Amino acid sequence: MQKTDEFVDLLKVLIRSPSVVGAEHSFFRVLQRELEERGARVNWYEGLLVAQGSKPGTAMFSAHIDRHGLVCTGPNEFQYAAFVAGNRSDLLGNSVSEKLMRKIVDRFQAVPVTAYEPWSGSYFGSGVIKRTYVCEYRNNLIFEVEGLEHLVAGTPVAFTDHLSIRGGILSAQLDNVLTAAHLVHLFALGFEGTAFFTAQEEAGSSWRYLLEWFRRFNGGTDKLVVVDTSPYPDRATADRQEVVLRRRDVNAAFHPETTAMLEALCRQQDISFGYKDAYIEEQNRLALAQGIEPQSLGSTEMGRIAAASNGFVQGTTLQIPTTGYHTMEESSTMASNQAFSRLLALIGQQYGAF
Repeated sequence: MQKTDEFVDLLKVLIRSPSVVGAEHSFFRVLQRELEERGARVNWYEGLLVAQGSKPGTAMFSAHIDRHGLVCTGPNEFQYAAFVAGNRSDLLGNSVSEKLMRKIVDRFQAVPVTAYEPWSGSYFGSGVIKRTYVCEYRNNLIFEVEGLEHLVAGTPVAFTDHLSIRGGILSAQLDNVLTAAHLVHLFALGFEGTAFFTAQEEAGSSWRYLLEWFRRFNGGTDKLVVVDTSPYPDRATADRQEVVLRRRDVNAAFHPETTAMLEALCRQQDISFGYKDAYIEEQNRLALAQGIEPQSLGSTEMGRIAAASNGFVQGTTLQIPTTGYHTMEESSTMASNQAFSRLLALIGQQYGAF
């Protein structure tokens, strides 16, 4: 990776800047500063920040910038922000499954948190999660936090986080500040194309903001590359590939030529890759043989926008393999990040964005 130390310093800054689902405005401000310092022209739209160089119509990348956290919903009562932002409550008939709530309920015990003002990012205090439970009357996940009893409803609360680097492994709440940092860093390397930074992906809404931008200017594309992290169950499985490609997700098939171009670049540069949809399909074959319920192919921003736009906006995904999905210890290797950074630059060069 070119300018590796600069990338790591940037990642540390971005990880320390809160960006809870539905309260990303203050993070957009941080991004704007970092992007403009690297020569990008930045414009804000609802739920979307667009950074462009002198050749905006060449390469196009997109990364979501929201991270999981909490939001105050009453006196010393907090809920999972993604559920609130996505209006997923039992009252609306779109409730979160009990299986998902039980999966999350013990994930954040004793985790330190920080409250902030959503527009400016001003510090509102810190605390520690003391109790998490499912409210039987509302069928919803409730958090109690020690130290933030003074907050009013609507205040976002981020998981307090910092970057750890040990033995060539980067660890933090990486989804999806990691690939967002890569796109910012790309401008420092001379990128002159377009980078989109979307809000509320974890609530399933980011594709709407992105599609509206393309509709606004009446210009579709088939070369959008959506970047993100991709979870695997353990380090050995994640390390089978340096980067992750996809041919499709549960929503739609991706643009085959764009996907093939990424695969060709990987082969030319000796970057190891795996197809996540093929991996999931193989795992499902094994699961069915054992009478285990198969898993979904997963839902991505690329698949959502491709399906909703009827192909007006198309492209593919490029992801970094990680372990510890949606925890404070999500991890990726420095080797994967170096390969990912190199591939972003190669894609940009392929489209004439440098």
